Amino acid sequence: GGEGVLVFRGQRYPFTVSGMSVGFTVGASSSKYTGRAINLKGPGSIEGTYSALGAGGAIAAGAGGVQLQNANGVILQLSGPRVGAEVSAAVGGVTIKLK
Repeated sequence: GGEGVLVFRGQRYPFTVSGMSVGFTVGASSSKYTGRAINLKGPGSIEGTYSALGAGGAIAAGAGGVQLQNANGVILQLSGPRVGAEVSAAVGGVTIKLK
């Protein structure tokens, strides 16, 4: 879980992130992602459960990235540094809710 801020048309909208990895995961890591949201119709359309397909991972202080999509058609393209070691076969079940 965690927190974030959506900046939409100059306004800031804080949100919470909760969820889990689905599938094969080994190790532990900590991430701080930044990125952009595509297909946003308004701040409320960022809410929902996101899923992604594919494999990813990071070793030591490498960079990680993920692309997630919710039922509203919003696509999050996120990247950022990871600390730790983790290999993941699939990511899913990430839920975003505005505060």
